[in-house]
Amino acid sequence: MENGKACCNCSHHKIVPCCITLIGLAFLLLQLNIFLTAYVVGIIWPVLLIVIGLVKMRGGNCKCC
Repeated sequence: MENGKACCNCSHHKIVPCCITLIGLAFLLLQLNIFLTAYVVGIIWPVLLIVIGLVKMRGGNCKCC
């Protein structure tokens, strides 16, 4: 327990913060004039979907939710 709330260490609860971080990184790179080409984005998003799927499969059923 942390601050009176249950703390979950399940790996699938980390997907949303990781996605938000990646979106923030993309906006930061845009502001720094470091452009992501369509080719790079075309490679990154399927890899992210694969990773998310693998994490979901590995996690199994969450007992905390």
